Amino acid sequence: MRILFITSSRIGDAVISCGVLEQLRQKNPQARITVACGVAAAGVFERLPGLERLIVFDKERFDAHWLRLWTKLVGQVWDIAVDVRGSGVLLFVAAKRRWMLRGGRRPGRRFEQLGAGMGFTPPPLPVAWTAPADEARAAALLGEGKVIGLGPTANWDGKIWPPERFVALFQDLAAQIPGARAAVFAGPGEAEQARAAPVLAAIPGAIDLVGALTLAEVAACLRRCTIFIGNDSGLMHISAAAGTPTLGLFGRSRAGEYAPAGLCTAIAVAPGPAGEAPMEGLELETVIDAARGLLETQKKEAAF
Repeated sequence: MRILFITSSRIGDAVISCGVLEQLRQKNPQARITVACGVAAAGVFERLPGLERLIVFDKERFDAHWLRLWTKLVGQVWDIAVDVRGSGVLLFVAAKRRWMLRGGRRPGRRFEQLGAGMGFTPPPLPVAWTAPADEARAAALLGEGKVIGLGPTANWDGKIWPPERFVALFQDLAAQIPGARAAVFAGPGEAEQARAAPVLAAIPGAIDLVGALTLAEVAACLRRCTIFIGNDSGLMHISAAAGTPTLGLFGRSRAGEYAPAGLCTAIAVAPGPAGEAPMEGLELETVIDAARGLLETQKKEAAF
């Protein structure tokens, strides 16, 4: 049994698609899986059980990357082939069963759209795959005790909540969770470092995880956090997929489509037109209330 899965070039979208892929894997536990995705998202699938091949491609002019990808797929007959990008590549690939799911933006949660497109009821939540080595690294980095994860960056400045509010938020939550430490998560590169720097500088003893981890290690570290609060980003989606209580902050992106999908999640949304509200309008008190509410929900669920 061979499964082909074509997914996103963005980390967040790739994580969201992991729910339907995991459902396929569980239904076909002996399958050998080929995943095709963009460079940034490759680490999402590093620990996927049954992964036989990971095809990584960059976008090219005139959509030439799709032709290049097709040349790597055409020689195989696939038992199951899924394209969550709706690229049309599967029209020219031999497959016994195929699903070409619609890409692009439309109303409704993205993970629910994918689940419905595959006929899965209820739609499966995203997952985050890790290995024992990732969990061991996370344990060494975070140690014992409560950790509050912060994700103060995003792929563009319009999605970023002011850093001083992240600091004030941590101070409030730390007062509620005695002994809690902060862990600051961000991706690699100078831009991510610059966006995270004010938060790291303002919180003494914060654990600096900026650009230092693989995505599987990120998932393992997030899994050890008591709560994660972050802007709409790939980190937010990984946190939710890892099962961490996750609060996503939204303004200039659409919470109706990209709210974190997980077992224990919540959102705080800036007032204004959906997807166009400035993040500066999202008040500190609103986020504090949402974070406290999420922690209370998690506590009640843990009691059952």
